[in-house]
Amino acid sequence: MQASIFLTLLLFTGAVLPARAQQVNQGQILLEDVRVFDGKSQVLTPRVNVLISKDTIQKISAAPIAVEQHVLKINGEGKTLMPGLIDVHVHMTFGALTMQEMMSPGFSEKTLMEKVSVSAEKMLMRGFTSVRDAGGPVFPLKAAIDAEKIKGPRIWPSGATISQTSGHGDFRTPDERSRRFFGEPSRAEKLNATFIADGRDEVLTAVRENLRFGASQIKLMAGGGTSSAFDPVDVTQYTLDEMKAAVEAAEDWGTYVAVHAYTPRAVQRAIEAGVKCIEHGQLLDEKTLQLMVQKKIWLSLQYLRDSTPDMAELRKQKRKIVLEGQEKVWSLAKRYKVKLAWGTDFLFEPDLNDQQNAYILRLQKWFTNAEILKMVTHDNAQLLQLSGLRSPYRGKLGVIEKGALADLLLVDGDPLRDLSIVADPEKKFLVIIKSGKLYKNLLQNQ
Repeated sequence: MQASIFLTLLLFTGAVLPARAQQVNQGQILLEDVRVFDGKSQVLTPRVNVLISKDTIQKISAAPIAVEQHVLKINGEGKTLMPGLIDVHVHMTFGALTMQEMMSPGFSEKTLMEKVSVSAEKMLMRGFTSVRDAGGPVFPLKAAIDAEKIKGPRIWPSGATISQTSGHGDFRTPDERSRRFFGEPSRAEKLNATFIADGRDEVLTAVRENLRFGASQIKLMAGGGTSSAFDPVDVTQYTLDEMKAAVEAAEDWGTYVAVHAYTPRAVQRAIEAGVKCIEHGQLLDEKTLQLMVQKKIWLSLQYLRDSTPDMAELRKQKRKIVLEGQEKVWSLAKRYKVKLAWGTDFLFEPDLNDQQNAYILRLQKWFTNAEILKMVTHDNAQLLQLSGLRSPYRGKLGVIEKGALADLLLVDGDPLRDLSIVADPEKKFLVIIKSGKLYKNLLQNQ
């Protein structure tokens, strides 16, 4: 099925996928008279000039930079140049579709790619130049973006989530029976959304399958979830031996395992198994957060919104305890200096995607503007680097410095003073550059 989707995608014509990305690639771009948020500092630089050559920042200088006549020049007029935004917990496929669409009898590969292609381009136009996909059928989309057949952010793919039977990734309908006993994979497994894997051998195979297709990290379900029907939020999933198997297989490929987990018990078991990143964790206690600091474990945290009226009643009930827990975990994580990353984790509610930038503002309850901007650029990029040689892109992200990759935003105003700028990308993001290519320019070129 995976190969079928991939080949189908590569053979799509413009009638199915959006036209080939029409970005400007001049070889060099000179951004003149800009102030820089470098991804780490608490203040902007004085006015400087920044030269981009191919996909890399070649030079930053307060003095004028001499270039040849054909180089594209953009006069920033003192506006702010900052790194592209990074979201480390997205689901490019599940976030672009409703549950009804996913479960529809008429749902097809073609429909899937049409939806996710449009969603990916919108995400890039919101200034998100890099994302980590935390599970789902994403390899064909990533391949199309990298080949510039469609527009979208850089993607660090996890591939299909890996779940035990009755775990958070077991999305079988009531009439779908166990593959182990009855021999038929579930629909979600056929669509490469999940692997239902039990026991050490099956977990090893599932991890290796994802790595074979290009996973940059592995996503394992270590506890109950709110968007799955059959596993209470409080349950712990996967034995220590099963989890260790996933970690060993990932580490043999030079990468890491991230786990979905909320509770202290699930997280402590994951840490013992060698997991490097916890996704969610809204129910964690101080003891477990201190253990994470001691072991240098990342916490990839999200701020969930309240339940929506059209959300299934079961999901509302399961989310209640998580919503309550998140009010304290952010402040505790900051107090103990946990390695924090930020993501959105929108699932099956495509209308939420337009609020991706606005969710950054919710962090103002606990962090300064400078701390937030650092988290959604530099810090998130540090988590991406945990993939090591399995990272699909070579180079430094999340910062503006000589030699870093040219994923940049030129924004109208100073986001260190007024963070609301990042929540209005249509008007405030004047220039969007990814990999040295210009995807948006509202300024007059010289």
